Amino acid sequence: MPFVTASTQREAYDVIIVGSGAGGGQAAYTLCMEGVRVLMLEAGRRYTPASESPMFQTPDMAPLGGASTPDKNKGFYDATLDGGWDVPGEPYVSVPDKWGAQFTWWRARMLGGRTNHWGRISLRNGPYDFKPRSRDGLGFDWPITYDDVAPYYDKVEMLIGVYGGETSLENTPAGPGGILLPPPKPIVSDHLLMKRAPRLGIPVLPGRRAVLTRAQDHRTLPGKLHPGNARAQQILAEAMRKRSPCLWATPCGRGCAVAANYQSTTVHLPPALATGNLDIITNAMVYEVTMGKNGRANGVRFVDSTTGRHEHAAGRAVVLGASACESARILLNSQSGQFPNGLANSSGRVGRYVLDTVGSSVSAQIPLLESLPPLNEDAADGLQVYVPWWLYEEQLAHKLPFPRGYHVEYGGGKGMPSVGTFAGLEWLTGGSYGKKFKEDARRYYGSFVYLDGRGAMVPNDNSYVDIDPKVKDKFGIPVLRFHWQWGDYEQRQAVHMQQTFGALVAAMGGRLQSPIITDPVQAIAPGGYMIHEVGGTIMGAEPRSSVTNRWSQTWDVPNLFVADGGVFPYNADKNPTLTIMALAWRMSDHILERMRRREI
Repeated sequence: MPFVTASTQREAYDVIIVGSGAGGGQAAYTLCMEGVRVLMLEAGRRYTPASESPMFQTPDMAPLGGASTPDKNKGFYDATLDGGWDVPGEPYVSVPDKWGAQFTWWRARMLGGRTNHWGRISLRNGPYDFKPRSRDGLGFDWPITYDDVAPYYDKVEMLIGVYGGETSLENTPAGPGGILLPPPKPIVSDHLLMKRAPRLGIPVLPGRRAVLTRAQDHRTLPGKLHPGNARAQQILAEAMRKRSPCLWATPCGRGCAVAANYQSTTVHLPPALATGNLDIITNAMVYEVTMGKNGRANGVRFVDSTTGRHEHAAGRAVVLGASACESARILLNSQSGQFPNGLANSSGRVGRYVLDTVGSSVSAQIPLLESLPPLNEDAADGLQVYVPWWLYEEQLAHKLPFPRGYHVEYGGGKGMPSVGTFAGLEWLTGGSYGKKFKEDARRYYGSFVYLDGRGAMVPNDNSYVDIDPKVKDKFGIPVLRFHWQWGDYEQRQAVHMQQTFGALVAAMGGRLQSPIITDPVQAIAPGGYMIHEVGGTIMGAEPRSSVTNRWSQTWDVPNLFVADGGVFPYNADKNPTLTIMALAWRMSDHILERMRRREI
C-alpha cells in the first residue's frame, strides 16, 4: 500500500485531501478512480480494521468488563482507538464554560476518522431540508435542491451498501427502487413498537443503515457507478467481492473486520489505493493552506507528529475534509496579508453558524417483554426500525412551538450482556441478591427499550468557532474557541421529544426509568454530544453571505474546496454522513470537469 512519509512524497500532486473520513474518503475514491493523483493527509495513525477490530471478543475479556472510561468514552471496544472527547495535547476552549454553553468536540485521530465508530444511520435529506427558509422563513436555504443531490445519494448508497425500506413518506425520500438492500427482520421489541405506535398516529419505518444484509452485486453495480471506465469497474468489483454480508455478531461501533458495514478504511480507501493514484501520509497535522502569488492554493503545511518537523505538500488543488470544525480551524489559521482574517473569509463567515443535532433520550422497561423464552435475535446493531418525523402539516400551520422536526431512533432486544446489563435494577426490584438476583436478571433481560430523538437545528448567530488568542496545542497551533447556544426552538423541540417518548412507552404498556423532562434546558443534550456538528464553511448563493458555492468550492480561492459537513447551511433531523458523502462525490465530479477544462 502506498503509505508514504513527508520525505518520500511526490514533488507535487493533482489534489491534496486533508482528512480520511466520510468526505475525504469519498473525494479520494472518486478522484483516484478517474486517474487523478491524490495525496491524503491524516492527523492520526494508520488503522487496519481487518486486524484491529475486536469483533468476537466478549465484555468479560476487557478491562472493567468493557465499561467506558475517560480514555475510552464509548467503551473499551469502541473503534476510536485514538481520540474522543479529550485528545491529549490538543485542547479546545468553550466560552463561557458553563452548562448549556459548552460544546463537546469529539475527534478521532486515526485513518478513517469517525467512520470507524459511527452509528451508520443513513437517511437522505428531503426536499424541505434543502429549502427550509422558503418553507418557514428561518435560517438559510441551500443553493441546491434535493434533485441536484439525489443522483449522488443513489451512487453513495450503491457504493457503500445501505439497507432500508423503500417506502417514501413526506420529506423522507427513499430513492428509486432497487438501490437499498433488504432491511433485517424486526425483533420482538420492534414488533411491539410497530403495532402500538400507529395507534398514536405515529409511523414506523424500517431503519436505514450502512450495513450489508446481503453480498453486493459486484457484476452490475461497478458499471452503473463508473460507466465507460473499465479499469475502475474492475477495481470496484474486486473490492465488493471482498466484503462480507453482516454476521450479526458484534456491535458496529467496534469496527468491522469483514467490511460488512461502511467505514472509509474498508470501502473508500482500498479501491482508491488499488488504482495506484493515492498516497497517504498519516500522523500529519495540517494547520495551514498555502497560497501562490497567483491567488490560488498551492498546498498545505503540516506537522509530522512522529518527528515534530514542519513539512509542506504541494498540489494543484486542495480539498479540506478534516471535519467541519477542524477545516474551519485550518482556514482561520491560514492568515496572510491578502487574508488577514483567515483564508476564504472575505464574507467573515468562516467558523460561523456551527450546528449540531438536537438530542434527547429516555430508557424504559416493558412488562410485555419480560421472561421471554430464549430467542435468536440476531439482527443489526440497532435501528431495525425507526420513527421518521410525521408532523410536517401541523408545523407548516404553526400548530407546534418549534419550526423543524426530529426522528426517533429505537432499540431493544437481548444484546450481548455487559457490565451494565443487570446493574441498576433496584428501581424495578427494590434490591435483590443471590438466587433472587439471578431470577430478576433472567426476568428483565431483553425487556428494556431505548428511545433517542434526533432533531433539526435552526442556525443562530451565537453558535460559532474562532481562534483562541492564547491557547495552543502541543504542535504550537492555535486552538478553536467554541461559542455555543441552543435556541428556544431547539429546547422546545427536545421537550416535545420527551412527550413523544412518554406516549410511545405508555402505548407499549411500559414504565419509564426516570420522569419525562419538561424543563427545556434539561431536556436537550449538550452541544456536540451527538457528534453531528456541521457548518462553519457554509454553502450559499452569493460570496458575501457564505464561504463556499453550490459546488463546495470556496468563493475566494477557486482551487480550494470543502468536502466535510462544514458546507451545511442547515442541519436537518437526518444524520449528516450520507449527505456529506453525496456532496463530496458531487464536488469531486466538479473538480474533474474543471480539470478537463484545464481550469485547475
